Amino acid sequence: MRITLLGAGHIGQTIARLLSSSGDYDVTVLDRDDVALSRLQALPLVARVADTADPAVLLQALRGQQAVINALPYHLATTAATAAREARCHYFDLTEDVAATQAIQRLADGAETAFMPQCGLAPGFIGIVAHHLAQGFDTLHEVKMRVGALPAFPTNALKYNLTWSVDGLINEYCHPCQAIHDGQLVDMLPLEGLEHFSMDGVEYEAFNTSGGLGTLCTTLAGRVQTLDYKSVRYPGHRALMKVLLEELQLKHDTATLKAIMKRSIPSTMQDVVLVFVTVSGLREGSLVQEVFARKIFAERADGHGSAAQSAIQITTAAGICAAVDLFREGALPQHGFIRQEQVPLPAFLANRFGSAYQQSRQVESIG
Repeated sequence: MRITLLGAGHIGQTIARLLSSSGDYDVTVLDRDDVALSRLQALPLVARVADTADPAVLLQALRGQQAVINALPYHLATTAATAAREARCHYFDLTEDVAATQAIQRLADGAETAFMPQCGLAPGFIGIVAHHLAQGFDTLHEVKMRVGALPAFPTNALKYNLTWSVDGLINEYCHPCQAIHDGQLVDMLPLEGLEHFSMDGVEYEAFNTSGGLGTLCTTLAGRVQTLDYKSVRYPGHRALMKVLLEELQLKHDTATLKAIMKRSIPSTMQDVVLVFVTVSGLREGSLVQEVFARKIFAERADGHGSAAQSAIQITTAAGICAAVDLFREGALPQHGFIRQEQVPLPAFLANRFGSAYQQSRQVESIG
């Protein structure tokens, strides 16, 4: 399958490595940064410097390709999807941005090709899990989705290190959060809805953030009483972010906030991803709860040519590569808008890329 990957950042590099090494994909990678592209030189792919923000450049690059994977910042999602539609190639991305997803859904209307945004961890895998569990109930009461990408060894006051896109992080902290409460679709404020829980003896907090639900509100509308998504952090993180975003008004100057975070908060490859989904409802007349809980850890370099990979790289790249792979095999619709919840969880976990979640550690008890 001829595929163009837009973006050679940490996640893009992992996607490129997985697909180009599989033997089933002819991969071309485009990025504005030749240094980032140079890290791919040992892989069996074509790497080219290109202005990935220029619609004309994108259109020219996508002509003749069968599919495009967009691993660029969220604000370029609509631009890339528009070029994909004009070039008549299938489109996949990682965006958590609600407005971009809605625009892509409109682009997909009547299209001969497929458009599948939100293929990462959250949105992405978390929605596949929640929908799978929900199918096992006669009557749905509550669906709770919790995800965290956290440093394994927090040392600063925020108890946080940069593990993925700063643009995406701030975006999810600043925009309204969709949810269903009492059977009604509502918008919740970001950073609100604070709750605490423990997993494996470690204390965490969770709070509303934007985008993680994907399209589940639409899919489960009329079937569930409560549906929400929250990001998981170590206790105390939310309070400090509220000071920065609200009291210091940096939510109105996100460029300054991003610059501060990039300058002051170290990135780390030593992280852990938490996936925690609970679904409750009636099954054969009895009130039942089902739980899916996993921890995925970073991988160290093995000394035999295998590079170190962070947990967020592993989980995000696994999500989109599995989606593309299942699509290539004909297991997903071949045109129009594809929701994450249309992916069967057993097929995802059985996939060669999705199996990264199978190799994670299942959590046996949650307090």
